[in-house]
Amino acid sequence: MVELESLAISYSDGYEAHARLWLPDAPRGAVLYLHGIQSHGLWFESSARRLADAGYAVLLPDRRGSGRNRVDRGHVRSAKRWLRDATECFNELHVRTGQERFHVVGVSWGGKVALATGCDLPRRVQSVTLVAPGLFPSVDLPLSRKLKVAWSAIVSRRRLFDIPLQDPALFTANPDRQAFIRNDALALQQVTAGFLTSSRWLDAYVFRHAVTRRAIPLKLFLAGHDRIIDNARTRAFVRQLPWQRCEITEYTDAHHTLEFEPDPSPYFDDFVAWLDSVTAGRDEPALVE
Repeated sequence: MVELESLAISYSDGYEAHARLWLPDAPRGAVLYLHGIQSHGLWFESSARRLADAGYAVLLPDRRGSGRNRVDRGHVRSAKRWLRDATECFNELHVRTGQERFHVVGVSWGGKVALATGCDLPRRVQSVTLVAPGLFPSVDLPLSRKLKVAWSAIVSRRRLFDIPLQDPALFTANPDRQAFIRNDALALQQVTAGFLTSSRWLDAYVFRHAVTRRAIPLKLFLAGHDRIIDNARTRAFVRQLPWQRCEITEYTDAHHTLEFEPDPSPYFDDFVAWLDSVTAGRDEPALVE
């Protein structure tokens, strides 16, 4: 089993971010793993460790302002800062592994950053994996709150707003994992107007640039009982992307956080098989479901 290393990443603007790293001897690939809006790295240690045991170096940072990062809680200056952070995580992985291209994984809201990174840095991205990505949310702020966010983005960008995901049952039907979410002191409960408007900018960036041809394989994992994202719209969006290769796998009986299923091993196995197929350069059909 590959040992977990805790480290700090020093971003170019001086921000120090906590991160988790699994570094096998002679890694066969390197993965940047991006978590969701409310979660943090601890939620995804099991899948990250499974990838590491399969031979992949995995860097799982707590996003700035989330998880163990207490500075600027729930805030970001701009969406471009998130993309810059991803670039600098690539640099960290390159120094530690010697790899030139990287697999990017985005869970839930983190799928936006993963997909945007694939658009922004296609020559450095070996594959993009989207796990129940938050591109088309079923849970959103009401219109009155959106208007307050828009006004606050002008006059008070650090004004905080509740994340509308307070019910652990939205994430999982597993009682043990619901209790974990309910008692998670590191989970993010609020984000700023600046965060929310930057997230909207990221949406626009992805929808504008992802529809152009990319020589990057893309995998979409969906949960059949997802109450947080709109599976139909997400599936339709991925189907029309002219990327090199797109695959969609849906677990009919699963809920949003696949990691928290009573037995996530089929998902973990499929995850490893996907990265293995990309690493091996297997020739697959353009769209597989």
